[in-house]
Amino acid sequence: MAAVPVPGGVVHELPADLRAALVSNATALEAWNDITSLARNEFICWVEDAKQSTTRERRIRRTQEELEDGKRRPCCWPGCAHRERNGK
Repeated sequence: MAAVPVPGGVVHELPADLRAALVSNATALEAWNDITSLARNEFICWVEDAKQSTTRERRIRRTQEELEDGKRRPCCWPGCAHRERNGK
């Protein structure tokens, strides 16, 4: 079975646990592939910013749920502080 290609963000690479969650959820993966790389970057940064593993797991679940609901950015996240104003 071939690996499913899943794109990452602009600044952040896609972490393995988030990738696995997306691959296991066809609806979320389809939405993930439809959003921009900057939007993917926001979700990745939001997940990576979690300090505790339980928070990280919850954010991964919420990422799936928000993508399923048609959201294109993480709710209540001020944005990735790691990218420059020019979007890179």
